[in-house]
Amino acid sequence: MTSAFTREIEVATRLAREAGRILLEVYATDFDVIEKPHAGGPVTVADERSNALIVAGLREAFPGDGVVAEESEDADDPRRFERCWFVDPMDGTKEFVQRNGQFAIHIGLAVAGEAKAGVVFQPTEDELYAGVVGEGCRLLSAKTSRCVHLTETPHDPLRLVVSRSHRSPRLKEISDSLGIEEVHHVGSVGIKCGMIAADHADVYIHASRMSFRWDACAPEAIVRAAGGFFGDLSGQPYRYDGDELQNLRGLLACHPAALDRVLPILERLGRERRILR
Repeated sequence: MTSAFTREIEVATRLAREAGRILLEVYATDFDVIEKPHAGGPVTVADERSNALIVAGLREAFPGDGVVAEESEDADDPRRFERCWFVDPMDGTKEFVQRNGQFAIHIGLAVAGEAKAGVVFQPTEDELYAGVVGEGCRLLSAKTSRCVHLTETPHDPLRLVVSRSHRSPRLKEISDSLGIEEVHHVGSVGIKCGMIAADHADVYIHASRMSFRWDACAPEAIVRAAGGFFGDLSGQPYRYDGDELQNLRGLLACHPAALDRVLPILERLGRERRILR
């Protein structure tokens, strides 16, 4: 990929693959699982080792950038940086623990508060999405290296992808209202957004407050690079230069032509306070 962010993508790709090897090494062992305090979810030595490698690599390659990573206690304050990396060293730790392979590494770069470039890597499938907003998205694997982008119109009927771990009681109502017949239950946010970017799904809805900017930055970059929409459940973008790191308004990624069908349903449920949990 040749762009103004060529080096950033090259470094992020290298670090994601190196971190992926760490995850797979631990994945093959009888690893311990620790529950984070205050319902923070599970964490393993794989998360910690991947986090340390990626953060050290980014700070060495781009010493003037901020780095916010899920497992770093000394994460930078994104308000202080024009350019800030958002790192999830393993998105989908529950999937890792359940050994279903649906976990991914997210390395995203925000510039002036907007997601601009990122990579999402699924080690078990050796699939890596690399995207720069406005310049395109590529899928790289042992089998292929190709551009991915959304088709001119979404699939009819729409195809929905949702979380395996965060089930919303409203999703059936949303599916019925949209006439959706095909629903995929998938792990990592990045893998779900990869499905949107590669035109394997048309709508991703995360009807929960339990996600963070490091979950979102790299997936947003690949979705938007492929021509899709990414934002909150009201259709508004998230910013990456504030003091709020939690995605309190849920997540929505979709084919842009599907927005006019999806948003009225989400807005109605939002007014009735029946969607976010």
